Amino acid sequence: MFHFVQPFYPLLLAAAKNNPENSHQQLLKTLHHLDNNRQTLWGRWLLSNFDNSFIVNDPRLKQNLWGLTFPNPVGLAAGCDKDALGAGIWSHLGFGFAEIGAVTFHSQPGNPKPRLFRLPLDKAALNRLGANNQGAQTIAQRLQETWQRQPRQVPIGINLCKSKITPLEEAAKDYGGSFSYLQDWADYFVINVSSPNTPGLRSLQEGEQLNNILQEIQTVNEQKKPVFVKISPDLSWEAIKIIINLAKTYQLSGIIATNTTIKREGLKTKIVEKTGNPIEEEAGGISGQPVRQRSTEVIRFIYEQTQGSLPIIGIGGIFTAEDAWEKITAGASLLQLYTGWIYQGPWCIPDINKGLMAKLDEHNFSHISDAIGSGVS
Repeated sequence: MFHFVQPFYPLLLAAAKNNPENSHQQLLKTLHHLDNNRQTLWGRWLLSNFDNSFIVNDPRLKQNLWGLTFPNPVGLAAGCDKDALGAGIWSHLGFGFAEIGAVTFHSQPGNPKPRLFRLPLDKAALNRLGANNQGAQTIAQRLQETWQRQPRQVPIGINLCKSKITPLEEAAKDYGGSFSYLQDWADYFVINVSSPNTPGLRSLQEGEQLNNILQEIQTVNEQKKPVFVKISPDLSWEAIKIIINLAKTYQLSGIIATNTTIKREGLKTKIVEKTGNPIEEEAGGISGQPVRQRSTEVIRFIYEQTQGSLPIIGIGGIFTAEDAWEKITAGASLLQLYTGWIYQGPWCIPDINKGLMAKLDEHNFSHISDAIGSGVS
């Protein structure tokens, strides 16, 4: 694998433990600098090393969905690259697609710091960032400049969230305004109504509110870009059924299952190291291994309810090829990860893709699509 990076990864993890948000921002700035200098001698050399180290090319992993070509099913989840700083680089790190955001119509600083914590005992992260981003108009301009340097190599999605200053009753216009700015610069869009870090946002998952948002989005969706809704793992089965019906009504391209959880049951972490507070007293969503089982259950439920007719992007606790296979065989067509990438390092992407190829061989499947919803272990 990427041998000149690997010896330094423990140092990167230590830095992330000390100040995870600052370390994360430095990583994104570095990727953005590399993208800006991709035509220099060192830029071409570094990107070539990335390609050789992280990209797995195999036709058995390639899928064509919604008119888009996904070279492999493993994508970068929203929450990692909120301001599209690394949009031009993610394909070089082996991802089959990447999702930018969450992006809001108005720029916003997010919640007070500290607001991002590692929970290593649980292989998890606790975040209450609050959709901090530079706003739809600025991010649209950045993406335009990025694609002028280099046309995108994999599908790029944008996760849209409501601006904190926008009243809930005006949420539909807020989402629609962001979409209008950004629709030229991405391949698909996600309506995020499930983050626990924007006050009242999760209430928009309720039928009437979500209905208004989807109606507005499809009205301004002049290019008929694929649109998804991202849901919470904490919803009841009945609430998920309502969302499935709305997805059918508005001809959504699929559902992303799931976002972070606000539940704290079963965590090994009792005290958050940076604050000294009990985990129950810390607001925010939990990602990583604690949400793995529930997200898989939600994926399986959606797949069974729709008989596989509504594609699912599965996310939650994916660290290994086994985790990825579990979600695919439950019904996910594509996958996303973020916390697993932080803990396992960048080589986890080729490791997962190679592991999926081994699983296909083990079960005599000729293509990854044969495994979707198969239920095999």
